[in-house]
Amino acid sequence: MTSAVRNRPTGPGWAAALLASLSVALRTEVERDRAPAPESVVSLRDTVRHCVLVFTGVRVGLGLLALLATALLPANTSVDVPGWPAPAPSSWSAAITAWERWDALWYLRIADSGYEAGDGSAAFFPLYPLLVRGLSFLLGGHPLAAALLVTNACALAAMVVLARLTLDEWGPAAARRTVTYLALFPTAFFLVAPYAEALFGLLAVSALWAARRGAWGVAACAGALAAATRPAGVLLALPFAVEAVTRLRREQADPAAIRQGVRGLAAAGAVPAGLLVYLGGWYVFTGDALVPFGSQSGWQRTLTWPWAALAAGVREGLRFPGAYSGGYASLDLVVVAAVLVAAVWVVRRTAATYAVYVVSALVLPLLLTFDGRPFMSVPRFVLPLFPLWWGLARAAERYGVHDAVVAVFAAGLGALTVLYVNWYYVF
Repeated sequence: MTSAVRNRPTGPGWAAALLASLSVALRTEVERDRAPAPESVVSLRDTVRHCVLVFTGVRVGLGLLALLATALLPANTSVDVPGWPAPAPSSWSAAITAWERWDALWYLRIADSGYEAGDGSAAFFPLYPLLVRGLSFLLGGHPLAAALLVTNACALAAMVVLARLTLDEWGPAAARRTVTYLALFPTAFFLVAPYAEALFGLLAVSALWAARRGAWGVAACAGALAAATRPAGVLLALPFAVEAVTRLRREQADPAAIRQGVRGLAAAGAVPAGLLVYLGGWYVFTGDALVPFGSQSGWQRTLTWPWAALAAGVREGLRFPGAYSGGYASLDLVVVAAVLVAAVWVVRRTAATYAVYVVSALVLPLLLTFDGRPFMSVPRFVLPLFPLWWGLARAAERYGVHDAVVAVFAAGLGALTVLYVNWYYVF
């Protein structure tokens, strides 16, 4: 008893021992908190920060450019749509209203007052205007403000998801370059204007990201929503099926792989639901489920073979490159030629899932072409085809031409934005 009492700290010794113990424990916790994060976490954090910076810089720059372009240059003749006139020229508000051009007016009209049979509005699929209508209601009835918020939010989210997917597939350097090239691509102003491109891009990259990770429920939902956003969304069923079959063939004797493959095929079958719901709505209200496809004739598009469209596009692009309005076809040809080169890289270097997605999405606009300008709208439609930007990112890394690509893209984006906000025929 005496020994135990003698060895026990008494008086100030108790406080010193307690403070020492707390100091050691606190120092351990602090060191643990300051321990380096895993490399993948650091890369993801840096990549997301890069997305936000690029998005903010490009959006602010394009807003200022739109304001200056409408103030300094004469505009082409504006085009109204039934029930939604083109905005009148204005001063400071042009930074906002300058994006209200061409198909954007259709989306705003549909969001504000709905569809009408026979006026061509059925060609515009419903998910984007539906989201705009819902947000406009919350904002007290401001469709343009709601459309810009939806578009820009989807654009930023699409960049973040794309960066995350690219980080897994190709690493952090490729992720940063991919996002940069997407944001600066010459037609990237469609990711700012009230168009469905940003929403479709977000759904497409999310769907394929989920499919690659076997999250087939998420993939099916995103794919079905994409099919309700644009006609090309239904094509996501093809890469889903390829991914599912690949899993089945990879480990045929593995029950888990078999279940994944079956779920993937089920997800592929679920993708057309978005399209079918839209067509079903038209059948209920008009008795004709094919009204959305018949409305394409209002845009003077005709059914053709893809190889015939390619030949015609090359011919038109080379016919009058230095004379108005032959420059539009020449511009289309330059973009399509670059895209086809990138598509070859995608087919050769990426998983079959991505290759099928890119090839099928490129073939679709070549089936319905505009007489006299066969590649019209293709430079816009390629924006959501994110594997194309992987090819460019890898080429820029290999040949050291990143700065050159950024310069060319930024110049093209500036020029086409000026044309778009002044009502010239950049589709």
